Amino acid sequence: MLFNSFVFLLAFLPAALILHALVARAAPGWRLPLLVGLSFVFYGWWDIRFVPLLAGSILANWCVARLYRRWPGRWLIPTAIAANLALLGVFKYLDFFADLANLIPGLEAPRMGLALPLGISFFTFHHIMYLADLRAGRAPGFGLVKYALYIAFFPQVLAGPLVRWSEIMHQFDAQPYARPDAAERFSRGLMLLTVGLAKKVFLGDPLAAYVNPVFQAAAAGKAVTVAEAWQATLGFTFQIYFDFSGYTDMALGIALLFGLVLPQNFDAPYRATSLRDFWRRWHMTLSRFLRDYLYIPLGGNRHGLPRQVGALAATMTLGGLWHGAGLTFLAWGALHGIGLGIGVLARRARIAIPVPAGWLLTSLFVMLTWVLFRATSFEAALILFKGLFGLAPKGSGFKWRTIAVAALVATVGPTAWDAVHRLPPRRLLAFGFALLFVLVLLKIGDDANYEFIYFQF
Repeated sequence: MLFNSFVFLLAFLPAALILHALVARAAPGWRLPLLVGLSFVFYGWWDIRFVPLLAGSILANWCVARLYRRWPGRWLIPTAIAANLALLGVFKYLDFFADLANLIPGLEAPRMGLALPLGISFFTFHHIMYLADLRAGRAPGFGLVKYALYIAFFPQVLAGPLVRWSEIMHQFDAQPYARPDAAERFSRGLMLLTVGLAKKVFLGDPLAAYVNPVFQAAAAGKAVTVAEAWQATLGFTFQIYFDFSGYTDMALGIALLFGLVLPQNFDAPYRATSLRDFWRRWHMTLSRFLRDYLYIPLGGNRHGLPRQVGALAATMTLGGLWHGAGLTFLAWGALHGIGLGIGVLARRARIAIPVPAGWLLTSLFVMLTWVLFRATSFEAALILFKGLFGLAPKGSGFKWRTIAVAALVATVGPTAWDAVHRLPPRRLLAFGFALLFVLVLLKIGDDANYEFIYFQF
């Protein structure tokens, strides 16, 4: 059930909102169990086989937390975190490690071919955040219903944002329709949902038509021209932004419809003037998670420059592997770790880079490394890089119009969150968003409906 599908927009979401409003007013105590039930229905719509996995992981981690609060053993939480990571590893990385083993002459490791449960990377990290904070004495205990809703809340269960327990648990106790700004929250939620849908179907999806054929040709070992390589690389640079930030806008908007505020995940990342600035703006909740639960425990910046650079490299390399079970993802993360380390060294040496040059260098670095993120193999990435660096036929027919519009919106336009929350309530504005929503529905019915890129992670 995609957010950008008729079954979600015209059936599930309206039904969920009506049920939520009725229960919140008639039986407020059943509001949270209803949201949990709706979240499991939403998750099970994709593949009902994985509902027991999600439910089992919630129950097991909640029981561990409950047990820890009674008998705070030293190894209970680390063992539970290791078990969560092991479960993630079985589904996501078992075949990856089998392929690596098969590179060794004489070894024949079997591939299991397990289906990847949607959202497993995200709900695993939610478990880890809570358990780590519980062990550190920062998190209290919660009832099973609240904990289940924290993990499975349907706007964010599949692709985030990564929400800390401290950002949302207290919101579960509030009555959303008793707030004086309840109507305004609801309307701004609808606006965010509409903007996110528009970004996805009017900008992200059309760019896929420029990107996919070129990367598919490279994956098949076919030559790619200079024009095609730049078209695909620029196209993917903005496709992944509008696809993922559009999803985040929808998730934040849907959550607002139910009276809950989720954290922002993007802040105009293509305006960044350094790689550190980029990661403060791109997938902000993941960057925060990697910093607080990996980089700092590895030593952070507290144990000297070599340890700091090493921690950065390790954190980003593991972050790359989190995105996908492939050596290209590992290399993508490692390059960003090296780039961040170089930035640390430059700041220590007091090397000042002019803002325009910093923006240009950062943009080029991010764009070129996206090739590794998107390519299916190093061989396919090399074909793209040959085109990008002029080591291929020039070609013609560069499709620039949609790319130019996307680049302008991404680098100059306001973020959806800022725009929606700064706009004053006006009837004409409501009419404009209603018209935009209708146009989105027409576009969804007319064209191929692409899944969100981050669903595969």
